Amino acid sequence: MANKFNPEIPIQTAVLFLVFNRPDTTVQVFEAIRKAQPPRLYVAADGPRAHRKGEAEKVIKVREITAKVDWSCEIYTLFREENLGCKYAVSSAITWFFKHEEQGIILEDDCLPHQDFFYFCENLLEYYSDEERVSVITGSNYQKRRKRGEASYYFSKYPHCWGWASWRRAWKYFDGDLSFWPEWSQSNDWIAKTPDSIERSYRQKIFDRVRKGQIDSWAYPWTASIWYRGGLTATPNVNLISNIGFGSEATHTKSSSNPLANLPTFPIPMSLIIHPPDVVHEIDADRFTFEYVYKGRFRRFPLFLLWFPISIAGSVFRKIKKFFIKNE
Repeated sequence: MANKFNPEIPIQTAVLFLVFNRPDTTVQVFEAIRKAQPPRLYVAADGPRAHRKGEAEKVIKVREITAKVDWSCEIYTLFREENLGCKYAVSSAITWFFKHEEQGIILEDDCLPHQDFFYFCENLLEYYSDEERVSVITGSNYQKRRKRGEASYYFSKYPHCWGWASWRRAWKYFDGDLSFWPEWSQSNDWIAKTPDSIERSYRQKIFDRVRKGQIDSWAYPWTASIWYRGGLTATPNVNLISNIGFGSEATHTKSSSNPLANLPTFPIPMSLIIHPPDVVHEIDADRFTFEYVYKGRFRRFPLFLLWFPISIAGSVFRKIKKFFIKNE
């Protein structure tokens, strides 16, 4: 089935814009939102960190950028005075958003969307509004121009969060503390959902650290919460999001040489959205994602012998750097 959409008219879907301390990227993403002209714009910002010199001024500048709305739009703000950190600032903002909206689009301040991203999300939000198997709509595609299936998108288990959309019905299952993890990690269901032992070990270590409070991330708990309930993510067959935030000022994406940095974006072909006939997990696409995005190929023999010492050295270097930054 194919649905036409008209990118010349404003979208009818609310947008949550997550910002912090990066005026340079914020202004670019805000301009993309401005072109889409959502009827309701929610802006959430974490507070500045007291020990970071000059951060308070950057936070103020970012908030001023998001106030420059010149289209017909209701504006709602959640501006924190104190710094909550990535996990709680973002997750509480999304909860706030879905308290007021049944469905919506979510963008962070360094995730620059192609304009078709907004219409793609809007179309699928309506199309799958009552389909419990679909938890997320993402704008990110990391398949290196490989098309999966004959439709405009396919279904993945990976809820890439650099520009995405969802529903209140899905977010209500978000469990930031992973209370289900100790029992689920020992279950046959966990093994069935991660049949690749290499990936299972990789994810288990991450979810264990999240459970222990060692990782300040909302995205990992969101991924686990979706997998736990068997949800899937609608993923476009072209990339619609470019992360322009890689670099020293980023929270997690520090390396500007990362192959996922500044990826090109593309339109939906012929301004048509072709829906798959059913909600079916595209396993081959996800295998490719794990091997090349999450470096699964380096976790296997024989590349593991080369990659492991480099990984350990990199981890030690990052910890030393983090220590000195924290104690500046």
